Amino acid sequence: MTTTPVTRPARPRPVRQSFSRPRPRLSCHSAGLAPPLLTLWPRPIARPEGQLASPVRFLQLPGSVALGLVAMAAVAVATRWWLLLVLSAAELGVARALQPPNILLLLMDDMGWGDLGVYGEPSRETPNLDRMAVEGMLFPNFYTANPLCSPSRAALLTGRLPIRSGFYTTNGHARNAYTPQEIVGGIPDSELLLPALLKGAGYASKIVGKWHLGHRPQFHPLKHGFDEWFGSPNCHFGPYDNKARPNIPVYRDQEMVGRFYEEFPINLKTGEANLTQIYLQEALEFIQRQQAAHRPFFLYWAVDATHAPIYASKPFLGTSQRGRYGDAIRELDDSVGRILRLLRDLSIAENTFVFFTSDNGAALISAPRQGGSNGPFLCGKQTTFEGGMREPAIAWWPGHIPAGQVSHQLGSIMDLFTTSLSLAGLEPPRDRAIDGLDLLPAMLQGRLTDRPIFYYRGNTLMAVTLGQYKAHFWTWTNSWEEFKQGIDFCPGQNVSGVTTHSQEEHTKLPLIFHLGRDPGERFPLSVASIEYLDALRRITPVVQQHQEALVPGQPQLNVCNRAVMNWAPPGCEKLGKCLTPPESVPEKCSWPH
Repeated sequence: MTTTPVTRPARPRPVRQSFSRPRPRLSCHSAGLAPPLLTLWPRPIARPEGQLASPVRFLQLPGSVALGLVAMAAVAVATRWWLLLVLSAAELGVARALQPPNILLLLMDDMGWGDLGVYGEPSRETPNLDRMAVEGMLFPNFYTANPLCSPSRAALLTGRLPIRSGFYTTNGHARNAYTPQEIVGGIPDSELLLPALLKGAGYASKIVGKWHLGHRPQFHPLKHGFDEWFGSPNCHFGPYDNKARPNIPVYRDQEMVGRFYEEFPINLKTGEANLTQIYLQEALEFIQRQQAAHRPFFLYWAVDATHAPIYASKPFLGTSQRGRYGDAIRELDDSVGRILRLLRDLSIAENTFVFFTSDNGAALISAPRQGGSNGPFLCGKQTTFEGGMREPAIAWWPGHIPAGQVSHQLGSIMDLFTTSLSLAGLEPPRDRAIDGLDLLPAMLQGRLTDRPIFYYRGNTLMAVTLGQYKAHFWTWTNSWEEFKQGIDFCPGQNVSGVTTHSQEEHTKLPLIFHLGRDPGERFPLSVASIEYLDALRRITPVVQQHQEALVPGQPQLNVCNRAVMNWAPPGCEKLGKCLTPPESVPEKCSWPH
């Protein structure tokens, strides 16, 4: 992938450090301002794919000040701790040691771009998230890496497109695939996940909620860098009879502690379930424990109340103007408010980076009762139109990210990987392609990086956005057969020649839209226009370079087998919850869309 690196003055190159060792870098305290405070911290910068990251560089400062900073930087390297250098306009202040910032990634499930008040949702039932945006930075142009849950989560934790990590299928052209409990594959051992890398900077890590990167024991979170886990390997579908299919287990760390619809009930008729409250308490307790231990932490809060079947706890049921889906949104909003309040109460808000987003667009097939809103954008989950790929996104880091700002940086869920490493003073792995950018220049200094956004569906590059222009090389919603059965990914949004029910190829003359003027992708540019030809000239070499350099991973989502379902998860014998699996019969997974 081609990116434009942040421009910095040339400096002599010192000896490089590996990605597992923090290194110092001097940077302005906040974007667009010139305060008397400068912060010495380690962080890499965005770079073109295949090039090495820039080494340590310092801002030009007067003699004695610069020498003092260099000396203190050497101490930071030796101790692997961060130093905050307080500088007045005339003299150096007193330095004090700080640990790297805590990192909280709040990942919603099937929440749409238009589901928050700050994005224009008319009922205005998300006061805490709206306040988070007021106190932080809003990203209106933030994208997932895939319009489906499992591949997008793999992208977040690896910083790589799902086709690189193997989270796709070759069982059909442009087919969405994920990790139901009959899937044989999962996240490969060769992939380096964010929590494993953060250990190099002393982070404790926990995942709360849905994993979805493989349910077999070798794929579990604790095998891939997480220290703790409370949640499930799959979505909360069910209930099942534990004969044809087992109910999905809930884990604490390496062992199951029950199953959905059994020890963890979900009432499908009323929508009542206490799961969000349980997930909230797990998060609050983890934060308090790590703060007491003075240890930096990474918390990945991957809750799934907004994924059908929608659920909420009793105090929130019936409280929203939007029905049950709104009830779930209100409870999640309240939970985010309580998490941010705890950070303030513990006096660690200014040393905690928080990012809120979703794994893919709202599932319009379930709307309006069991699905959300994608605002002005076309279609939803399962599609590579804007409604399936563009996500709500809010960054919050008091005292660092300027409050009340909107960044027009094209962002990706994969950027959270690279940005998190940068916050920890770590460099991304250099032995593989990393698609995520470091968003710190955009968040702290207002610097925008020109980069493409690639829209994959399965093994196929469907579209790309560069600047304001989006080019579709393939269009498809789902098949006519499914559509006639009532399966509609774009209800009420038929756009002739765009929302097609057959796979239509446009690789020679892509459909190009100007997303600034036409965010709903309803009016493709005329192929005879100068604007179209100019956009095509910019986009074509970017796509060619990407495709020529792409090395797909071994596909993990091709083989299914009922024998590998959650019949006898680790820990089942202690609970008397082990079930007898059927005969092993591997077969090709069927992915209809």
